[in-house]
Amino acid sequence: MKKVLITLVLLVLFTVTLISSRNNPIHKSDCTFKGIKLYGRVKVVTSFPDIKVQIVSSFPDLKVQAVKSFPDRCGKWEFVDTFPDFKIQFVTSFSDIKIQYVNSFPGAW
Repeated sequence: MKKVLITLVLLVLFTVTLISSRNNPIHKSDCTFKGIKLYGRVKVVTSFPDIKVQIVSSFPDLKVQAVKSFPDRCGKWEFVDTFPDFKIQFVTSFSDIKIQYVNSFPGAW
């Protein structure tokens, strides 16, 4: 009985650790993904993106606010057709990062 209880406790601890240590690919200290700043002018493309992005409604890697000017903070994106800072492709699976659109408080959490 004691061995079964210890095994269950260890299994629960392992599961909690696995869930809580979700691997966020974004460096929160400087808001980058593989050296790309996650704010600024963004162009949506269908091929050869810098980042593959999946839109989710919960548990995002980055909360994004679409702005029309001054995309100067983490998570603020201005969508453009010319002279982008980085290019993204929207995908439904196998994404590099997951984003959630917000109206306020953008950034990596």
